[in-house]
Amino acid sequence: MQGVLGNYSEQSVEEMTKEYGQYLMDGESITMGFKLVRDALIFTDKRIILTDKQGATGTKMRVVSINIYSIVSVTMETSGFGFDDSELTFTYINSPELKGHHVTYASHKLEFPKKYDVQSLYKILQELAYENCLRINGLS
Repeated sequence: MQGVLGNYSEQSVEEMTKEYGQYLMDGESITMGFKLVRDALIFTDKRIILTDKQGATGTKMRVVSINIYSIVSVTMETSGFGFDDSELTFTYINSPELKGHHVTYASHKLEFPKKYDVQSLYKILQELAYENCLRINGLS
């Protein structure tokens, strides 16, 4: 039901590896994963993978990879009393250069069901963003 409402639900690493293992790079491993009806959100030790199955049969699929070293900002909104869901939005550098005059950014919003503890995922992403900002600016 949560998938129909547009919320990700957590899946086991084993399930995600079985279904999406062919998209992993050599030496890469899945650390956590989520499903949204036919789509998936996969966290690995190197990147975030977003899948979007398209069409009536779902055989056509778009796969987007976001390198975790490019994440620079994270915002969180926890669920409220009513039907509100939790949201995480992360901003990342989507240009090839991490420094310079022509750096471009993109954001991606994720919605989770009320019962999911989004704060633990926020902490992971925020620590990544902090370390990335230090590294990119030569402060680490």
